[in-house]
Amino acid sequence: MTKENSKIEGLVEGISKRDRRSLARAITLIESTRPDHREDADALLEKILPQSGNSIRIGISGVPGVGKSTFIESFGMHLISQGHRVAVLAIDPSSQRTGGSILGDKTRMEILSRQEAAFIRPSPAGGTLGGVARRTREAMLLCEATGFDVILVETVGVGQSETAVSEMVDMFLLLLLPSGGDELQGIKKGIMELADMVVVNKADGDLKPAANRAAAEYHAALGLMRPSSPNWKPTVKKCSALHDEGISEVWAAIEEFRTKLWTSHEIQDKRVRQSVSWMWGEIKESLVVAFCDKPDVKSALVKMESDVTEGRLAPATAARKLLELFAKG
Repeated sequence: MTKENSKIEGLVEGISKRDRRSLARAITLIESTRPDHREDADALLEKILPQSGNSIRIGISGVPGVGKSTFIESFGMHLISQGHRVAVLAIDPSSQRTGGSILGDKTRMEILSRQEAAFIRPSPAGGTLGGVARRTREAMLLCEATGFDVILVETVGVGQSETAVSEMVDMFLLLLLPSGGDELQGIKKGIMELADMVVVNKADGDLKPAANRAAAEYHAALGLMRPSSPNWKPTVKKCSALHDEGISEVWAAIEEFRTKLWTSHEIQDKRVRQSVSWMWGEIKESLVVAFCDKPDVKSALVKMESDVTEGRLAPATAARKLLELFAKG
């Protein structure tokens, strides 16, 4: 057995034993951009794939200040008390200087991060579309193979990342503040259309009346949109993550969602479509990398960009010429 094979077998064995350190090392491997690491990552994923897929995958997003980390910690602790194992893949804004995560979710979810039945992995968003970590899908598979049956994917905020995350999870949960219609005006309709559940957080104290009004307004707004599933009508819940109120009702609704859509095979069919989309996404990204790395293209690219910028060459013409260079040998 080669050193590389021994390394992969060691990670597979650790993952099968639910060792969180092995899981962390495995995710570091799949996030690496080194070609040799990519080969090892592919080999690892092939081996653990049969053990994946046994979770509910939930995307969580919300406007800044809504309390996503507080909600996830309270929600995660509730799930652990019910016997579940929870993995949180938090996609942080990347530092432009180092490329690393800025927010550091382990410091924002201090209690949850100390639980043996929890795993928190902040991943830098890097340059990927909407700030979604490129390897989040693969990290989900690794977490599932390690025995985590609830996977939470937290996004950086309301924006393009929500669309990308909704295409890799079973359910999309949108956290909102108890400010009602004023906030609704600032939320893109497309984000609301993605939501399988809206949760009004901070529904406590003096904000309770406002939370009730907001929940009614969000419910009315969802009623004007066409449901994405014939078996599920998006619902609105209220909670106070800070005081652990309403969390069990949120989980009960998620369980109802999963039961209905699993029984009707919607989740299974959705995952099949997501896998094919994932494959094509990888093809497109790999082609762009190969395109930019080809010497002939590299040498012509700067001049072509300059010609397009200065108006000497049409963008479509420049693209065609560069593709012709790429296609040669």
